Order: sequence, then structure tokens, then C-alpha cells
Amino acid sequence: MSLLSKFKNDPLFVKVMRSSGSLFSNNTLALGLSVVQGIMATRLLGPAGFGLIGVVMAFASTVNSVFSFRMGELVVRYGGEYLNKQDKEQASALLKSASTAEALVSLIAFLVVLATAQLAETYLAKTPDIAWMFTFFAINLLANFNTETSTGILQITDRIKLQGTVNLIQAIITTLIIAGAFFFNGSIIVVLIAYLIGKSIFGLGLFILAQKQLHERLGDGWWRTPFNKLTARREIFRFAFSSNISATIIKLFRESELIWIGFFLDTTAVGYYRVAYTITHFLAIPADPLIATTFPEINKLAVEKAWSKLKSFLKKITAFSFAYNIAIGAGLILLGHWVIRIYSGADYLAAYPALVALTIGLVFNYILFWNRPLLLALGLPEVPVYVTLAAGVIKLALSFWLVPVYGVAAAGGLLSFYYIASVGVMVLRGIKEIGNRE
Repeated sequence: MSLLSKFKNDPLFVKVMRSSGSLFSNNTLALGLSVVQGIMATRLLGPAGFGLIGVVMAFASTVNSVFSFRMGELVVRYGGEYLNKQDKEQASALLKSASTAEALVSLIAFLVVLATAQLAETYLAKTPDIAWMFTFFAINLLANFNTETSTGILQITDRIKLQGTVNLIQAIITTLIIAGAFFFNGSIIVVLIAYLIGKSIFGLGLFILAQKQLHERLGDGWWRTPFNKLTARREIFRFAFSSNISATIIKLFRESELIWIGFFLDTTAVGYYRVAYTITHFLAIPADPLIATTFPEINKLAVEKAWSKLKSFLKKITAFSFAYNIAIGAGLILLGHWVIRIYSGADYLAAYPALVALTIGLVFNYILFWNRPLLLALGLPEVPVYVTLAAGVIKLALSFWLVPVYGVAAAGGLLSFYYIASVGVMVLRGIKEIGNRE
């Protein structure tokens, strides 16, 4: 049997590819619009203004992640299991608990941003009289009060492709507003409003769609199920707590780069790095649909203890992701200067060294994108915590030494180190655990 036949004749692989393809198509259109947004925003605002917007947006996101319990992963891990067993009462209690907890966390995160906006202005943005921007953009945290839970619901009900539709709608509206600012000499405030509206549409849209799925699968009165109907509360809390710590570590060490660069350097450097970061994250466009569609399948195989099928599935999705990530990564490195000129103009060419460094780490990360979901499915939520914490502490310690001296290139290199070290260790641990359980 040929290699291609092995892929085509695997129903699980085909199912994942079809679901990913549907999500990918909408996300690709949204990506095209985000590129247009970036082209207009970088030219309208300049490196310093574009960097300032990045710091404002990253601050709200980081604060939210500090409190976040990664409810999407919890919903997939336990909600998927309960639905597979047709245990609607347990599923209802779990989803009600997840929704309530996430809403409370979103409110707390908003209040924290409100209380710390002045500090963010002084130490991160280093720009006077813009503290209000941090509070204003944080309104999206209230609009996204149930985004993680809703995403998990769409995953376990096989409706994750709807996420792509919502993403496309918000991208269209955001692009139209930014285009108006670009052609009619709008200000940074208009651009900030555009991003806020887009984020809000995304969060509220997912919530509405997820509620529709719950009413269909669990019945109209699912939300009246008492919290105490959830029996595995201790195990679920352990999972949620570990996910919260892991998410916080990941956000502080991996996804808050703009904040750290604002702290070490200035908003102009943030603008350069944001361009490099945005361009290299084109790699996420095909990867994110795969992550969203494979986690439920990995979890299902782990619950069924189908270890041979799980290993075969991981090999196939890794081979598939290797092929396209290597191709895209090589293209970004070889054509990086040209891509930067097209995307943001010659004023941002200083971003190229960071682009090369980031591409190397992200290619490695997205080839082995299943590293953390595998450990969660195997019931090892603490492992990502320890691994990411160790790699993150090393990265941050080196940042104080290297970034002020070598700028955004050092920041990109250190983030790549973080990806390669943490992902590599987690993959080895997950594969070893499968071998132990066979």
C-alpha cells in the first residue's frame, strides 16, 4: 500500500482533514483580510503607533490569561467524554460550571486592567496620557466572557468550523473600519475601536453558536442542572488549576512578547517585532484548525486506550504538518525582506532578523503542535506546567541580559529557544507515556 493510500484510507485522518479544511478556508479568508488590515495600520500609524496598539492589546490579553482556566481544554477533556457516554446530566453540570467560572474570571481580568492601566502606561507603553486606551480595549474581555468554553463546546459537538465563519465576519468588519481610517486620515483611536469591535463580535458570536449547540444536544433546560451533579469535582479542579498555571506561564513567557519588548526597549521596537511576529504567525493559519480538530480525537483515543491507533494518528498528522510547515518556513526566510516590504513598507525592514529567528522556532512548534493536547488527554496536566516554567524562566533570565543589547533579534531567538526546548521535552514525555501504557 502506498503512503498516500495509507492516509486516504484512514477514516480518522480523513475526518480531521475535512473538519480542518472547512475551518481553514474561512480562516484563510480572514487571514487575507488581516493582512490588508496590517498593511493599512502599519502605514497609517508608523512603527511607534503600531507598536503602541500592540502593547495595549497584548496587555489586556495577558491579564486575562493570568486568571484564565483554559476552559476550552477542560470542556474537550471532560465534556467530550460525558457526551460520548451520553451522560447529559454530568455534561450539563460541567458546562454550566465552566461557563460561570469563565465569566467571573473575565470580570476580574477587566477590573485588574482598570486598576493597573496607569502602571502599564508608565512602564510598558512609555507614552503619556494613554492609560485610558488600556481600559477601553479591555472591554473586549467582557464581550469574550465565554469564548474559551464556547470554543470547547463547538469542538465536542463537531461544529468547530463555525468558529471560522465568526472569525471571517469579524475580520470583514474590522477591515472596513480600518480602511475608513486609512483612506480618510483616521487616528490611532479609530484603529483601536476597529480591533475592539472585531474582538467583541468574535466572542459574542461564538457564545451564541455554542448555546445553540447545547440546546440541541442537551435540551432547553440544560442550564438548570445543579452544580453538585458533577461527581468528579476534585479531578476536574486539578485539571483546571494545572491548565490555569500552564496557560499563565505560556502567556508570560511565550505570548506576551510585545509587553516585554515594550518594557526592555520602546514602542518603535515593539512595532518592528510585531510585524515580524505577525508575519511568522501565518504559520498558525493551517495549524490552528488542526489543533482544534485533533485534540478531541486524541482525547477520544486516549479514553478508549487505543494506543496503536493513537500512535498511528500522531505519525500521520506530524508527517502532514512537517510537509507544509517546512515549505512555508523556508519561503518566509528566503523572501522575508520582500514580505516585510509588501506588508508594512521599507520602514520596518529592521524586523527581518527577528522574523528569521521566530520562523525557526515556530516551524518546530507547529510540526509537533499536538504536544500539549496529548499530555492533557493522557491525564498529565502538570507536565506542561513544569516544562514550560523551566524553559520560560531560562528565557526570561536571558532576556534581561540579551534583549537590551541585541534588540528584537535577541527576543526572536529566545522565543525560538523556548519553543524548541519546551515542545521537544513535552513530545518525548508524551510518547514515552504511550509506550508505558501499551
